[in-house]
Amino acid sequence: MTVDYKGWKSYASFFSAEHCQLYLKNHYIKRNIENPEQKSYENCYAFLYYLEHGQIYYQQAENSPLILKPILLFYGLVHLIKACILTVDPAYPETTSVLAHGVSTRKRKKQNYQFFQDEVKFQKNGLFPFMSEKMFHMKQLEGDKITMEELLELIPELDDLFMVHESKSTFTPINNQHGQLAVPEKVLDHYHMTEERLKDFLSTKSGNQIEFLSEGLSFQYDKKKFSGISPIKYNLECSAYVLPLKKENLFLFPELIVHYLLLYNLSMIARYETEWWSEITKMMPNRDYPYIKTFLEITLKKGPFLVYEYLMS
Repeated sequence: MTVDYKGWKSYASFFSAEHCQLYLKNHYIKRNIENPEQKSYENCYAFLYYLEHGQIYYQQAENSPLILKPILLFYGLVHLIKACILTVDPAYPETTSVLAHGVSTRKRKKQNYQFFQDEVKFQKNGLFPFMSEKMFHMKQLEGDKITMEELLELIPELDDLFMVHESKSTFTPINNQHGQLAVPEKVLDHYHMTEERLKDFLSTKSGNQIEFLSEGLSFQYDKKKFSGISPIKYNLECSAYVLPLKKENLFLFPELIVHYLLLYNLSMIARYETEWWSEITKMMPNRDYPYIKTFLEITLKKGPFLVYEYLMS
């Protein structure tokens, strides 16, 4: 059902300028971009090098001590995202304004600082709003804030940790029955919806990726229509589709953006909050450490997976 993904091996075909040119040309033709031949020829090496540099950052992160991991992983993901943007915008980067991070965080951390309550704020210009619009057609996020706790709750692979520390589940697995998927009935209670209302809600929110069968909560999921915006997420560790148990305003937030925001803040902390960062990684005083460490282990594998999923959709 999901993308056939074998880690970095899956990227092997992209390390050929000839293949990248053809790949980009097909994308530009589909999007009715002028001069697809010429633009794909001009961009094929930039695209290839973004992917290659991204891979090198991730490989270095895997072998580096924890205090350096967020910085290497953030820049690795930034390079992979730039490759994604080139598939939809051959002129990237057209201006220097799109090169900023596009988010900001409180520079000095308060006394008794807790990572869970920390926030990032969305800016008008930079990579974050640019990727949100170009890749996922999300607009007008400027000025919005989001906490680290809200972001961590959007990572399916952290569900076990939330269960241990907070005694709450953030996701529920979707049952796989004879090649079809079925929403567990407990979701009706969580969403306070009838069966028909839930079907309608999920179909609308998934943009035609879900087609419910007439009886019950079984559905077919069309991965070819994947746009990155869907309530259904994929838990890479369990190899299973999952559904968030909260249907707040972040219900449809693309997971790639969640990883970007978490890594942005962690990389800023690792660079500029030396005292707190050293304390958290050495003393492990509270729940921040297990979540941060586990997230960094997850994103090492999940970041490249989400990018590959986007490139192949």
